[in-house]
This record gives sequence, C-alpha cells and structure tokens, in this order.
Amino acid sequence: MSETRSALIVDDEHDIRELLVLTLGRMGLRTDTAPTLAAAREMLATVSYDLCLTDMRLPDGSGLELISDISTRFPNTPVAMITAFGNVEAAVEALKAGAFDFVAKPLDINVLRGLVRQALELNNKRQAQPEEASRLLGNSAPMVGLRQTIAKVARSQAPVHISGESGTGKELVARTIHAQGARAGGPFVPVNCGAIPSELMESEFFGHKKGSFTGAHVDKPGLFQAADGGTLFLDEVAELPLSMQVKLLRAIQEKNIRPVGASVEVPVDVRILSATHKDLSTLVNEGRFRHDLYYRINVIELDVPPLRERSGDLPLLSDAILARLAHAMQRATPRLSADALAALDTYPFPGNVRELENILERALALADGDAIHADDLRLPAQQGATPAAVASAFVSANAAAAGNPDAPATPPDPRTLGPRETASSALPSYIEEIERAAIQQALQENRYNKTKAAAALGITFRALRYKLKKLGID
Repeated sequence: MSETRSALIVDDEHDIRELLVLTLGRMGLRTDTAPTLAAAREMLATVSYDLCLTDMRLPDGSGLELISDISTRFPNTPVAMITAFGNVEAAVEALKAGAFDFVAKPLDINVLRGLVRQALELNNKRQAQPEEASRLLGNSAPMVGLRQTIAKVARSQAPVHISGESGTGKELVARTIHAQGARAGGPFVPVNCGAIPSELMESEFFGHKKGSFTGAHVDKPGLFQAADGGTLFLDEVAELPLSMQVKLLRAIQEKNIRPVGASVEVPVDVRILSATHKDLSTLVNEGRFRHDLYYRINVIELDVPPLRERSGDLPLLSDAILARLAHAMQRATPRLSADALAALDTYPFPGNVRELENILERALALADGDAIHADDLRLPAQQGATPAAVASAFVSANAAAAGNPDAPATPPDPRTLGPRETASSALPSYIEEIERAAIQQALQENRYNKTKAAAALGITFRALRYKLKKLGID
C-alpha cells in the first residue's frame, strides 16, 4: 500500500484553509493547517511534508520568508504561493525566492489540482533519479555548474531565460529542464520566433477559429494549446515584434489565450522557457524589447558557456558526437588522432558545439581508415591570427567546402566597429556576418540551389533555411 502524501496549508483566512483541506483531502492528501508563520515553522520542525501552500500575507510576516526557509532547510518540499489576483510582482518574487509555482485568489480549483499533481510528480521524479543531465556532456567547471543549476530550476515552474552564443546548445538546456521537471510527461514544444511571419504570429501562437480570416477553413489550435500541460520553448525570443510581445505577456500572466476569431478565452497550463543569443537587457534599454515582458520571462537566467571556455571538454564531446554520427551512417566509429585533438584544442570555435558537429561530420566523410587526422578536419589556420584573419580563414574554409577554394572572403573588419561595439558585445553580430558571407558564397557556387548549398556547407537543409531567414538573405 502506498504511503499517504501530506501537505501543509498556511493561511490566516479560515475559509481558505477549509477549502484547501477539502480539495486536497479529495485528492488523497493528509493535511495540516497553520494560521501564522510561527505555527508553520513549528510544524515544519517536526513533520516532513510533500507539499506546502502558503499565503503571501500572514499576521506575523510574509509568505516569502517561509518560502526562503523551506528552500534552504527542506529543498525537497515544493512550496507554492497563494497571491492576490493580478499581483504579478508578488508571484515573480515568490518564484525568485524558490517557490515551485503560484496560484491566485479567488482560487480556481482545477488550477489548484493541476499544481498539486505537478508538485507530487516532481517528488516522484526525484525518487526515480532521472539521468537526463548526462546529455549535457562535459566535466569542466562551467558545465558542472550549469548542470547543478538546471537540477535546481527544473524543480520550479518559474520562467527561465537561457542566454548564450549561437551553437552553444540552448535548446538542449531547455529540453533537459523540461525532462527533469514535473512536466516531463507533457509536451515540449519548441518554436523559433524569428521564423514565423509577423502576420501569422497570433494565429500560430494562439490558434484560430474556422472562418476567422481568408484561408481559415478549419479550427486550428495554437502553440500554447499544443504545449498545454508541458513546456513552450521560445527560441530567439528577441525576434518577436513589439505588437506580439504585448499579447504574449498577457497570455503568460493570465494563463489564458484567445484564438483568432474566438469570443471566449481558453485556459492553458504552460511553462515558458526562452532563449536568445542577443543581450535582452540592451534591447530593453533601446526600446526594442518590452521591459515588462523581459521582467516576466527572465525570472531565472541561465548562461550557457561557449565551447572555448569549456577547458578539457573537447575529447569527451568529440567522441560522443563521432559515435552518434557513425551510428547514423551505420559504420564503425573512428578515433581522433593526437594531431587532430591538438588542432581542435587550438581552434576557437566561433560556432561553438554546432560548428564542432559540422566539422566532425565533414571529417567523418573525408577520413580514410579508422582514424581522423588533423588534415581531415580542414580547420583554418588560427594561431597568431588577428580577428580579421580568423574571420577571413573561416569564410574561406566554408567557400572551399562549397567547391571554390579561391573564393574571396570579405568579412567586416573589427577595426571599423563603432565605439560601443566592444569585442564581447560585437561577437554575435560579427559571427553572423561571417556566416552570411559563407552562405552567400555557397549559394552562388551552387547556382542558388539550397539543397546543394546546404550539403556544401556541411549543414542540413532545414538549418540553412533557418539561417537564411535569421540573416535576412533573400
């Protein structure tokens, strides 16, 4: 017989306590109640609870104090905050303090039940000791720290913003957070915000009703509905136009959406994860990203380290990538020779892990025998090169892969950067210019056949189509 789960309810309103006791009791939970912060602390000192629900305002203190106490002393006990309706600031503060989630007054019983089920599922996953974090390979200090942080934020329902350079693995981080959290049994829906035409965004996100506009022949659920009960991952969230940012903010805050052409709103239960390689705080200061939306999606921020800062991770990563690629090609996995490893170790990888995968895939196709040597990697010379020379060599290498080793490369000269564009702030746009030059050269050499150009560049057709959209190449 399974052990009865228990919950602690902390609220100074008798009617609220009774409602919660009745609701949780019908779900099979044993409940204790406390009207004050002091009484709750006494109970927590003697009883181990599977869940705690606390009001924001208590006669002798704040629910935030209790959340902080439980997060520190009882990290395996999920705690949810009960807030006043529309008090977004209190909800955000609760999530930052370590709350699992929040629910607004007047209490919606269905929302409350869903929250409780997710909290209990989180405890089930904790007991099962999931291994999804092993997908983020690397023993370097930045990667160890990243996996530890992911394990913590996965226990929350707080929105997480994942920042990092292109190719560092931001979507993998998002998938790992989802897989280790209480919503692992629900859908994970990734969406590239930069790939949706602005005129179709509202329909794509919220769905539409039949006849709501020309071409709407049937009802269509949107991305929020597709992710109901799970996670919606907004990749390249900085690409959202301001008009859509307003509608997205309301959907996140109210947990309701209105499909295009619908007369009523539809409730949705979705956790929001977002990512971008751009600096959102800079975009906010420039008026290109709404401050209120930034405040709402950036409750917790994760920074994914670039490959060049992950000292010692290259051999492990390379072996894993080669094993996966070789398995897909149904061939034996080759080893990396000492000279190949040395060459990889000195290369700065402006495209990060994604570039490493492309390099190894090309080397796997070119290598003879059971070993990959430095020559098979076809890396541009990097040692002692200036930034401009590095960029030029990178573009030339891609042009050579497209079949024209003599193709000229004309990347932007870093010496012409404006006074605000320091080496760190200019790097993402600098890399984009390098990619743009390589893609344009490949397209020209292959008579604008995208399939052939993608093959020449060592990337998939889908990846090329995404880059064409992202870089504004017609």
